Amino acid sequence: MSAKTKIWVFHMKELIYTAVFIILGIVFLLLMVFMFSPDKKMPAEAEIPSRYTAGIYTASMTLGGNPVEIAVTVDENYISSIRFRQLDETISAMYPLMEPALESLSGQICESQSLDNISYSEDSQYTSLMLLSAIRTALDKAEN
Repeated sequence: MSAKTKIWVFHMKELIYTAVFIILGIVFLLLMVFMFSPDKKMPAEAEIPSRYTAGIYTASMTLGGNPVEIAVTVDENYISSIRFRQLDETISAMYPLMEPALESLSGQICESQSLDNISYSEDSQYTSLMLLSAIRTALDKAEN
């Protein structure tokens, strides 16, 4: 038999501290692994593709030999505004229904975000149809 018997004495307080620190170390390592691991997006969290490319898009039409441009401002998912671009005073004097018709159409389109089910008065029916055609052309340019 061995003449050198070793006796170890542990205090219960030291054992508890050691166990607590080991558990905290394991929790810390798991936390670090989960925080810095690469994200795998779930299908529900995947990005919805944007409908438009943000910007200002124009469409031209000719009235009495004079060009008229309509500017449609869009963000990635919605139509922000529709307006005339540099409307000549002679055109607004010759076609007085143009501006009120565009204001009415612009309000409806920006509210509904669609060119469907747009209403217009009988007084400006042809003007509104012509403006809708130009707006549709500008939005076709903006779509992804």
